[in-house]
Amino acid sequence: MTSRVAVLKTDVGRVLDDYGRLMRLAGYQQVLSRDVPTLLKLNLSWTKYFPSCSSQPWQVDGVIKAMLEDGYPPSGILPVENRTVVTEPWKGARNNRWLPVLQKHGLTFQPLTETKWIVYRFKSKLLRLNQIFPEGIEIPEMYVGRQILHLPTVKTHGHSVTTGAIKNAFGGLLKEVRHYAHKHIHEVLVDLLLMQRELHPGVFAVMDGTVAGDGAGPRTMVPKVKDFILASADSVAIDAVAARMMGFDPMKIDYLRIAHEMKLGVADPRDIEVVGESVEGVNFGFQVSRSFVIWGDQMLRRGPLRFLEKAALHSPLVVWAPMASNIYHDWLWYPLVGQARIREFRRTKWGRFMDERYGAGGPGAVAVGQPHEVPAP
Repeated sequence: MTSRVAVLKTDVGRVLDDYGRLMRLAGYQQVLSRDVPTLLKLNLSWTKYFPSCSSQPWQVDGVIKAMLEDGYPPSGILPVENRTVVTEPWKGARNNRWLPVLQKHGLTFQPLTETKWIVYRFKSKLLRLNQIFPEGIEIPEMYVGRQILHLPTVKTHGHSVTTGAIKNAFGGLLKEVRHYAHKHIHEVLVDLLLMQRELHPGVFAVMDGTVAGDGAGPRTMVPKVKDFILASADSVAIDAVAARMMGFDPMKIDYLRIAHEMKLGVADPRDIEVVGESVEGVNFGFQVSRSFVIWGDQMLRRGPLRFLEKAALHSPLVVWAPMASNIYHDWLWYPLVGQARIREFRRTKWGRFMDERYGAGGPGAVAVGQPHEVPAP
């Protein structure tokens, strides 16, 4: 069993065209049909903008540009994203400068909070999610029978070591209470692969590593310019290649190893065909760490404070958790640490490119050409 992952080294002057070349190298037209609607699953890890945290505007721009050039009808490209207890889709789409990109291409952003959700009875024997949600797993009705294209970024994650194409499905296939799944995150990520195999006639992923996230992902990271972009029809393989590039052994990351053993994709680098740019010897030397919030979550779910888990996270008292997360991330870490890292990023070529092409301003600024009064419908 082998899988193909396309990798390119890119730069600001050609990144939009490179995304098209990347996708064609990975054979996306053999996976995603022009006759089936495509869910463009964006990645929103923070309502605020932070480099490498969420789908980059040039990533969204380049992918849509390639699809339109290759004859995919605009009416069949559906950009979607969900909310979490700590993110808000419309604000996130504005702050991450997706909206003007979508408007330019004639597409409309669709928050999954504004669509119908249904209980879907999966035929596959799931590892954990049926136990976590015994009353049934709710998914967006629009997911059934549509193909999907994931837009993750290269970054670490305090719960799962790395995060990418597989974890990007987490934000679409589970409702806001998906934080219950953090206790068994590796098995849950494998469940997402099983679920997608039933729901989607085609699954493809395009990952941005122009600026990658090191450290306490998925939000409180150190952004580092790396200039790589990746694409594959195998979510396991693309996550494995990204993990190896970051400096991790993918077969020692539980969700990748389990998925490989269940033949849901290929995680062993020896069985992955990398086309485009060789990644032999590439090692970013990233180190995964945990933010204060993830550390606290793990103490409650699996650590010495687990006797408090039911009261703290599975009762009406749970409202404290998102409040604490927002206070820590938005009111403390972002102004005290994050904004300094954003200022440093804006001095890099990708920061200047973002300001010049997608709108100048401070962290989270409204993009040039986008009215400040753009409301949620």
